[in-house]
Amino acid sequence: MALTLERAKEINKTMVTEDHLIIHSLNVCYAMGAMARHFGADEEHWMAVGYLHDYDYEKFPDEHLQHTEKELLSEGVDPEDVRAILSHGWGICTDVEPLTDMEKSLFTVDELTGIIQAAARMRPNGITDLNTKSFMKKFKDKKFAAKCDRELIRKGCELLGMEVRDVAEICIDGMRPHAEEIGLQGTENRS
Repeated sequence: MALTLERAKEINKTMVTEDHLIIHSLNVCYAMGAMARHFGADEEHWMAVGYLHDYDYEKFPDEHLQHTEKELLSEGVDPEDVRAILSHGWGICTDVEPLTDMEKSLFTVDELTGIIQAAARMRPNGITDLNTKSFMKKFKDKKFAAKCDRELIRKGCELLGMEVRDVAEICIDGMRPHAEEIGLQGTENRS
């Protein structure tokens, strides 16, 4: 049975409590929904996997993804979904190579959403009017959101057979409708 977003949130809540990590889970969740739409896949399923991707990070930041497989399988998460989650750490903390469109998307958008979030936070209208051109300027500036690994993002886009700008556009479009929930509505749009 495909993982639902509701179930992913229940499972994640047992491990993830810090606001910034919940926001990151949501950013990746909405970006993954948009990627699913792009690939003609099940949006909620991809969103659920995206939401759950950093399940063990808060409690085990130095052992990220080492406390995920057994735990999520025991929660009834499908082995394919667990594999997708493990694959986002490929070459960093796992040797699980992203092979499916969902795995390649998760691998890519995890870092990419960090730069999108940082770029949106710099704008009076947040993500509501962030366009790809503005994003790409920030992406090319290595000092901006310096902790986000651009090489990893490029590698992910290569795996997807897509340009960074195209993946960014899909992710921004996926995150934009949720601007308020993810705190990216900007200073001008706060009610």
